[in-house]
Amino acid sequence: MVLTAYHSKGGKVILKGPGKFIKHFSLSTFNVRPGLSPSRNGIWRLYIRNTSLPTHNRCIPCTDYIYCTTLPSIAYSFHLLGSKYYSEKYAGETSGSHCQQESIITPQDADCEGSVSTVPLAGNKKELLEGNSPLKKLQEDVFQVQSQVSGQIGYSKKETYFFDQNSSSKNHKEFYKQSDTESNTQASECQKENNMEETIIEKEAWELLKSAVVYYCGNPIGTIAANDPSDMSPLNYDQVFIRDFIPSAIAFLLKGEPEIVRHFILHTLQLQSWEKTVDSYSPGQGLMPASFKVGLVPRDGDETVLEETLDPDFGEAAIGRVAPVDSGLWWIILLRAYGKYSGDYSLQQRVDVQTGMKMILRLCLADGFDMFPTLLVTDGSCMIDRRMGIHGHPLEIQALFYSALRCAQEMLMPEDGSSNLIRAMINRLIALSFHIREYYWLDMKKLNEIYRYKTEEYSYDAVNKFNIYPDQISPWLVEWMPDRGGYLIGNLQPAHMDFRFFSLGNLWSIVCSLATPEQSNSILDLLEAKWVDLVGNMPLKICYPALEGEEWRIITGSDPKNTAWSYHNGGSWPTLLWQLTVACIKMKRPQIAQRAIEVAEKRISKDRWPEYYDLKTGKFIGKQAHLYQTWSIAGYLVAKQLLRKPEAAHMLTCEEDTSLLEAKSLMEASTPRRRRSQKRFRKPFLV
Repeated sequence: MVLTAYHSKGGKVILKGPGKFIKHFSLSTFNVRPGLSPSRNGIWRLYIRNTSLPTHNRCIPCTDYIYCTTLPSIAYSFHLLGSKYYSEKYAGETSGSHCQQESIITPQDADCEGSVSTVPLAGNKKELLEGNSPLKKLQEDVFQVQSQVSGQIGYSKKETYFFDQNSSSKNHKEFYKQSDTESNTQASECQKENNMEETIIEKEAWELLKSAVVYYCGNPIGTIAANDPSDMSPLNYDQVFIRDFIPSAIAFLLKGEPEIVRHFILHTLQLQSWEKTVDSYSPGQGLMPASFKVGLVPRDGDETVLEETLDPDFGEAAIGRVAPVDSGLWWIILLRAYGKYSGDYSLQQRVDVQTGMKMILRLCLADGFDMFPTLLVTDGSCMIDRRMGIHGHPLEIQALFYSALRCAQEMLMPEDGSSNLIRAMINRLIALSFHIREYYWLDMKKLNEIYRYKTEEYSYDAVNKFNIYPDQISPWLVEWMPDRGGYLIGNLQPAHMDFRFFSLGNLWSIVCSLATPEQSNSILDLLEAKWVDLVGNMPLKICYPALEGEEWRIITGSDPKNTAWSYHNGGSWPTLLWQLTVACIKMKRPQIAQRAIEVAEKRISKDRWPEYYDLKTGKFIGKQAHLYQTWSIAGYLVAKQLLRKPEAAHMLTCEEDTSLLEAKSLMEASTPRRRRSQKRFRKPFLV
């Protein structure tokens, strides 16, 4: 048997094996979650190669393990020993059911370089609590490390594992919020229900996710879209898609494995500068690829040797040649999440990363003919990457655009060349938030206003600014809209309102605070009120309702993949679980996400993790759905992890920015709407 201790800074030492010997390790050995110790004298995490402990007849039976694969060098067969020290249990006489002899590893016993000093032994557990015993010192180090970390996230966390006399495992976790006293009772109850070991479904999901990892030059750089061994024609599902990798990246961050995320960010950044051409036309500089794959090419000068290369797709090979507008926006959002959760802000500060971020922002903020602050895009430029009538100003793109601007606002370095860009971002944020909140919002009150709209208004003070005809209100909407609740519509253009409910756009508007707090709660109210329609047998509808009949033929071009209640046309997508969970945690209503996860767990593993589900209630696996879809797997894992660690959702969320509201008021006061002066044009134009 080989027993190995791994240090929080990456060092390791063989504690028992050839040439090494130690008496034994009992259940009062401490451990700290990976990444919590920033110092050289960190806490050691103990791993053992099999499930049996070196015990003698007086050791506590180890019947319960905390399954852990937090380090890349650790195989699945390793197990992490939990913190089994419980001070009150040893306050009196030592019980006969507990081990009378301890072998304790302290931070001083083994350093980062792997040297080991003599391991102290204590004859009785009562001695461990007295004076400067190794265990007492180790206990103090543990809570000091935990306090340092909790200070960054606003929580103080105390975790205790112990065994009772029946050898049953108990887990106590207490969360004390230091600053925010408005704790939600339902949120804490939901958290307690999820503070348990990984389920069988989660373990299966982790194995599948790790098997989908793609390596380049020996480093992990992403996950393929689907990994179905029985699929002989995966099309482009064997590539790494930027939007598909986002839930995988968040899952790895929450698992304590940020290396793959760092490599992904840097390698996709390199692809940004590649030459992009579609029929002799080059799209804007700064465009991120939709996907990429690792290929092999002969080395220059020696065709017998093959080298790995990255082959990106900027849309020139995609079905329909759709533009990956959301790729760059997701890249910025992930960059911020990586820094906030890992604490590695050096990546954001690199010159090449700052340059790449500026290129994306300049591409999005470029002047055009549009009259609105929303981003104008073609059909199929986001998660819905086929013709579905979302060209113009789709909500999903606007929510990601706003989120990316908020994230970039935090990360951009204050340099001379960035001042104009930062000013343009702030102005766009002000205008965009007002536009979406004012004109995209729909509830029963607003619906009644549209029903009474006057049309053909030519006036600066027109109520019906977009000349929306009341006859556009579909009968389904009048019956479907609940009295309590509302949502952001899917699209808005002159004389056109897309009244469909798009899940991702609404959920991400909550996450990034594009929607007001009142609107955010109303969106979740609507989700609960229309649970059967939006969740049904499998969460979550990508949009509601589906296009049918003549409307389907005109808008989709009779797309056989997007028939009614299938794929993007009203299909149910399990990957949306993670966005739902982040939104629910932000609004302190995690019980909604928990309920949706329970629905998914009933069948998603048995159905082999499909890409999407069909029918109005999501009862059938999608007729063309790929199995073992990576972002279905990762979306489920992120949802489960976030319910256990709700404080981690802060890496994705943005709070309401009151400074934007104040700036908007100042701008309106200094620029009256009706002021139309000719003073600027005193000089005549020469033709």
